[in-house]
Amino acid sequence: MSLTVSSNCHLSLPTARTRQVMGEFGHVYEQQYAVALFNSVRFEIEGGGGPQSQLLHRKNPLEDRSIFSGGLFQYLEENKRWRNRFVFVADTYNISFYENKVAHERSLHPKGTINCAGYKALTSMEEYLELINTSLPGIKAKVGSGPFVKCATQFPLILWHPYARHHYFCVLTEKEQKKWHAVLQDCVRHSNNGLSEECRVQTPAFTDAMRLHRQAQGHYGTWDMMCGGPPQILANLVMETLHPELRNLIGPRLKGKIQQRQRNWMLISEAVYKQVLSQTQAQYEALVQTCEVEISRLDAVLRTDMDQIITSKEHVSGKIRALVLPRAEQLLRGSVQPFLSSILEALMEPTSRGFSEVRDVFFRELVEVSKNTLNGGGKDKLGEHMEKISMLAFHPVKMQSCYEKVEQLNLEGLQQRFDVSSPSVFIQRAQILMREQMDNAVYTFEHLLHQSLEGKVQGGEDLCKTIHCCQDRVLKKYDYDSSTVRKKFFREATLATRMEPYNLWSRDLPRFQELIFEDFSQFILVENVFEEVVLQSVTKDIMMAVKEAAVQKKHNLYRDSMILTNSDPNLHLLGENPSVDWATQYRGGNEEPEGALGGGGQSSRRRRQVVSMIQLDEMGPLPYESCLEVPGVDFIPEEGEMEEVEVKAQEPKEQETPTEPDPPKEPDSSDSVQEIRYHSKPVVEMMVSASEEDLAVLTNGTGTLEDWKEEEVTLITTVVEEMHRKSPQWMSAPQEVNEQLVETGNEAAIKNAIQEIEIAVQEEDGERITECAVDSDSEPGDTALHE
Repeated sequence: MSLTVSSNCHLSLPTARTRQVMGEFGHVYEQQYAVALFNSVRFEIEGGGGPQSQLLHRKNPLEDRSIFSGGLFQYLEENKRWRNRFVFVADTYNISFYENKVAHERSLHPKGTINCAGYKALTSMEEYLELINTSLPGIKAKVGSGPFVKCATQFPLILWHPYARHHYFCVLTEKEQKKWHAVLQDCVRHSNNGLSEECRVQTPAFTDAMRLHRQAQGHYGTWDMMCGGPPQILANLVMETLHPELRNLIGPRLKGKIQQRQRNWMLISEAVYKQVLSQTQAQYEALVQTCEVEISRLDAVLRTDMDQIITSKEHVSGKIRALVLPRAEQLLRGSVQPFLSSILEALMEPTSRGFSEVRDVFFRELVEVSKNTLNGGGKDKLGEHMEKISMLAFHPVKMQSCYEKVEQLNLEGLQQRFDVSSPSVFIQRAQILMREQMDNAVYTFEHLLHQSLEGKVQGGEDLCKTIHCCQDRVLKKYDYDSSTVRKKFFREATLATRMEPYNLWSRDLPRFQELIFEDFSQFILVENVFEEVVLQSVTKDIMMAVKEAAVQKKHNLYRDSMILTNSDPNLHLLGENPSVDWATQYRGGNEEPEGALGGGGQSSRRRRQVVSMIQLDEMGPLPYESCLEVPGVDFIPEEGEMEEVEVKAQEPKEQETPTEPDPPKEPDSSDSVQEIRYHSKPVVEMMVSASEEDLAVLTNGTGTLEDWKEEEVTLITTVVEEMHRKSPQWMSAPQEVNEQLVETGNEAAIKNAIQEIEIAVQEEDGERITECAVDSDSEPGDTALHE
């Protein structure tokens, strides 16, 4: 992406801010990279770790799987229309949408892909309006006025992001909405899960550098935009200060209706975010390459002088502890300890209920398997049910009751004191841990059951006894592991809510640098040692508080003295075996698994889908193909104007005569697509006869129109729209800028937005006002930004 340079050779504000933030962060990252490498090599040599897990862990649970797919109506910014898209959620939890299902099965390039990191999944326009009304200061839509996007049905699905593009979808029924909302929430949850722990150097170096950088800016608590990959997190870091500054500069200069101003600001924000993200991506990759060049040299020094480095670090740590620990403990006793019990209580209750619900869901699924097996299903039926249970942890609809328990977590009254931006950070982390424990339990049960059944012929009752035996073994292991995981989560979450004792002794720290040999100064940083000393003191108090909570029965926690060792020594040998393919071994391998989908670049085999397709009750397949266009609106009238438009839109419907043939019936919906046409623009309907072959089209991933033969559909409706030329009063000023900015990757649009930002900056600095050029053939006020 080209850089926009002003006439006085100063870089644009987004580019300059990105370089400034990346320069400051890069310096800290290079320091923390050497420290992280030291810790990694030390762990490799000395070993260590907590209690051993009792359950097996699956390395790649979603191999050859997809999460969900189906049809959604999507709002297109380019032409302000709703169109039906085939949406596919892969094992990466990225959302891809295609023209239709056939395009996906042919592995064609998707129309677009959404990375859900940092997004929120909403199900009502009221929630969305509440968020966008805060996007611009002093601009708030009137009560009763509609948004700039009018939903085609009463069941919307919206993905909202503070900086990036918003995505609008809708479905026809509440059942579809609930299922899709659970899927979208799971995509957001997975994308926000943080960085991979398998990267033992890059991940701790990045997280420590980010924390220290934010502490230098005065932020000591949690941050709800610490989500996505490193480039996304860095882009969020840049936008954290850049976004409000641009909003104050540009917001007052936006003209037009309230909805139009909000829309224009969102488009400008999106263009700036894209530019910042592309720059953080390139600069972070260059930063990592610079650090990796030094790995071989640093690793040689570490393995040669490890003992001396550890001794030097312990010496400095003892000196710092003697200086700051008495005052730190005094501060913690007065400011932190009195609130520990409140924090733990707020965290423990909803989290424990969530893990208890995970256990109940797992138990109920196994009871269903036992019932079906006892009723004469045999191993074939067992294989069918186990195929579904194997992906239970990744079924967002079945796991929804577990996730809802944790969503009741509330830190009201403690957020401001401990600088907690939002409880969502803890909620999503707890939900990810619940999903992991569920998958561990399912995976362990699969291997135990498969081992018990291997080479044996068992009837219904014997099979049930085997299932119950394996079930009891797994539940005991789950209880122990869930207790261990929860106690670790409580310690980490409480540490994240600590106060800011760091700046109290900052003036005393530089003198300790003299105690470190110059050859070891890369691996021993005084700031890191000081933080470790303070955290050790806090951790001691937190451990005591967690131990006291473990005694209470309501939390269902094991005491630390209860350690299960070698309870099942042969179990971990089973974890080395590949996953059990229940469909092949117990169902003959000839049947197509439910929800199997092709595409995704794997034409040689079919992907099995975790969540089954949506099939509406008492309704056949939805008669909507991807090529069907659902009209939107060019503008949204305000208050009294909206009633006038609705009256005019209903007139053609009242003039229908009984002699005209009835159009084909569509699925019942309180706001069907046909009604939306009457609410948008006058249309002319033409009746054209259709053959039976034309009607047999794929719809919403659930079947074809052949199932609807009893409906005796003989006609289809072709819609021809009348395009009315709008009067100059409706030619809103920012319309041309909108058409430019909505195009993905349009450099001209981004340049235009950045140039306007430069003009605003120059005016803010007191420089002369630069007049915006206006084309001679354009209407007055054809730019989104006015002087």
